[in-house]
Amino acid sequence: MTHFHYLDLTELATLIRTRELSPVAITEAQLERIAALDETLRSYAYVMADEALEQARAAEAQIVAGKYRGPLHGIPIGIKDLCWTQGIPTAAGMQIYRNFRPAEDATVVMRLKRAGAVILGKLQTTEGAYSDYHPTVCAPRNPWNSHYWAGISSSGPAVAVAAGLCFGAIASDTGGSIRWPCSANNLTGLKPTWGRVSRFGVFELAASQDHVGPIARTARDAGAILQVIAGADERDATALPVPVPNYLDVRRADLRGLRIGVDPAWNGDHVDEAVHAVLSKVSDVLVELGAELVELRIPDVRQTVADWAPACAIEAAVAHEATYPSRRAEYGPILAAVLEHGHQLNALDYQEILLRRMVVKGQFEQLLQTVDLLLTPVQPFAPLTLTAVRTLVEQPELIVRLQRYTAPFDMTGHPTITVPGGFDPSGVPIGFQLVAAHLHETELITTAAVFQRETAWHRRHPDVLPGAGIA
Repeated sequence: MTHFHYLDLTELATLIRTRELSPVAITEAQLERIAALDETLRSYAYVMADEALEQARAAEAQIVAGKYRGPLHGIPIGIKDLCWTQGIPTAAGMQIYRNFRPAEDATVVMRLKRAGAVILGKLQTTEGAYSDYHPTVCAPRNPWNSHYWAGISSSGPAVAVAAGLCFGAIASDTGGSIRWPCSANNLTGLKPTWGRVSRFGVFELAASQDHVGPIARTARDAGAILQVIAGADERDATALPVPVPNYLDVRRADLRGLRIGVDPAWNGDHVDEAVHAVLSKVSDVLVELGAELVELRIPDVRQTVADWAPACAIEAAVAHEATYPSRRAEYGPILAAVLEHGHQLNALDYQEILLRRMVVKGQFEQLLQTVDLLLTPVQPFAPLTLTAVRTLVEQPELIVRLQRYTAPFDMTGHPTITVPGGFDPSGVPIGFQLVAAHLHETELITTAAVFQRETAWHRRHPDVLPGAGIA
C-alpha cells in the first residue's frame, strides 16, 4: 500500500469502510505528498492542513463508532478555488479577492462536508475561471510533462488528482475547463447537465454556462462525487428540482443495446492523426462491448462556437460589475479585455445569440432522441505544448478549433464525460468525450465504467516522485 495515493476513490472507500486504512493516516500522507511535490506542480492555491486533519479525525471516530456515511467518508478531496469555503481564503484566481474569507460554504462544499469528505485545500484556477492566470499566479504544471499544457481553469484540480495529491476534486466548466484538463492529465471528468449541481457560492464566469462537476480517476469515482453534490438547492433556484439517480449502480456487464452516434466528418475533418487513432481504437472497444455505432450528422455548430466568446463576455461583465471597471488596475490583461468586450456588446447582439442558442440546444436534444450517446474528440489536435498555448492569443483560428467539441455543449447545457483513451507518440495523454441528453448522466457514467473495466488507460499514472521533479 505504499502507493495508495493512486488508488481509485471507490477502492479507497472500501478500505476505509473495512478499517484497513485510516482516514487520519491517509490524510497525513496526502499532506506530506503535497508538501513534497506541490512546490513544483503548483496545483494548490491554499492547503487546509489543520482543517483536513480535524475532519479526518472526526471521520475516523465516526467510522469506528459504526456511523459510516458512504463512499466519500474519510476521503481526501480538493476544491477548485472558485467555491466558497467558510473561513478559508477563496480568491477565484484573482488579486481582488486574495483576502476574501467567505462566511459560509458553497452548497457543493457543504454537501461534501456532510458526506464526511476530508477537504485538503483549494485548487488553483485561472483568473475568474477564464483562459489565463493572473500575472501574480504561477500556473499548475502538467505532471506527465511540464512542457505541455495542463488544461485551462480547472488545471489545478486535474493536476492534483493526476499527481496523487487528492482522490478527486470539484471543478467547473464554462467552455471546456473540465474536459481539456482531464484529457491533458489522463483523468475522467464529468460535466453534468446545467442545473444538475447547485452553483450557490461558486464564483461566476458566465452564469448560464457555468457547470460544476467532478474530476476523478474513474467514472465510478466521478459518479460517487456527483451522487453527493447533485440535486435541488433552496439557495439556488436554477438547481433543477428533479430526483438524483443512484450513480453508483453500474452493474451493466456490457454495452449491448446502446446506440452511440458518430459523425465521421465532424470527428475527422482537420483532426490530428494521434486524436483520430485514439478515437478509432475507442470505437473498436465500444463495438466489442456490444454498442452499435450509428452514423449521423451533428448540427452545424460553427456559429455556436463563434457565439461562445461574446456570450461569455457579456455574462462575465455582469458577474464582475461590482469591481470592473472600478478596480481595473487589479485585473490581468486577458480577463480585463474580456470584460471590456462584454461592456461593448449591445442588447440586440445578445438577443440574437440567445435565439441561435435555443435553436442549437433543441437540435441536439432532437438528435439525442435517436441515439443514446454521442462520441466525439475533446479537442482536434494532440496535446498542446506550452509554446503553442502562448501563441493562442495571436491565432484566433486555433482557439476556434480548440473549442469545437467543448463550447457547444456549454451553450446547450448537455452533460458530457471525458475519459482517458490513449497517448500520443510523445507519451502525453489523449481523452475522448461522450455526450448525453439532458439529465442522462447515468448513461455516461455507466458506459464509461464498462469501457474502463475493459481498458487500462486510466490505470496509467505520471511518474512523479518527491525530489525527482517532472519532465
